[in-house]
Amino acid sequence: MKMNLPNKLTLLRVFMIPFFVLFMILSLDGHLASELRASADGRFISYRIIACIIFCAASFTDFLDGYIARSRGLVTDLGKFMDPLADKLLVCSALILLTAEGSLSCIVVIIIIAREFIISGFRLVAADNGIVIAASWWGKFKTVSQMLLCIILILPTMPVILGSTVVGVLTAAALLLTVISLVDYMKKNIKVITEGGM
Repeated sequence: MKMNLPNKLTLLRVFMIPFFVLFMILSLDGHLASELRASADGRFISYRIIACIIFCAASFTDFLDGYIARSRGLVTDLGKFMDPLADKLLVCSALILLTAEGSLSCIVVIIIIAREFIISGFRLVAADNGIVIAASWWGKFKTVSQMLLCIILILPTMPVILGSTVVGVLTAAALLLTVISLVDYMKKNIKVITEGGM
């Protein structure tokens, strides 16, 4: 099957993830981000800027592939499946790395990743019944909030400029949208589990 442009952009997002992870790991080099920020380590800043550029570019493809698919009538089952999967891989990679360096609470990341496992379970059951479930608007808002939070925490100076209160509010907002999108998703698709998709 020939892939259309939106699906190619989605795959491009997936291929960008290892490079993002590489530069994030290079920026740490065994140190906590807070220590490197305090010392204004040049390598840390350079690697983090590159990592942030890659993350922003990958995030932009999320908007772009969806816009092209809807505006040109190129929505496919493959796109409905791959697009949210690519988002999960990108955001979860960033969240795990940010937790490892101490920039984000592990509790927040556990809740977010748990939500993704639950939704993935729904999708697998739906797929077994021949149903492809597209992402909801709540899910899109959730993804945007998580990506914004990641960008702020990845950038070397943003947490310092914004302050802990603003970062805390953004973290709470991302967490709240994660929970709301989960409840909305389960409410709309509960029949997939209870009635086998009928």
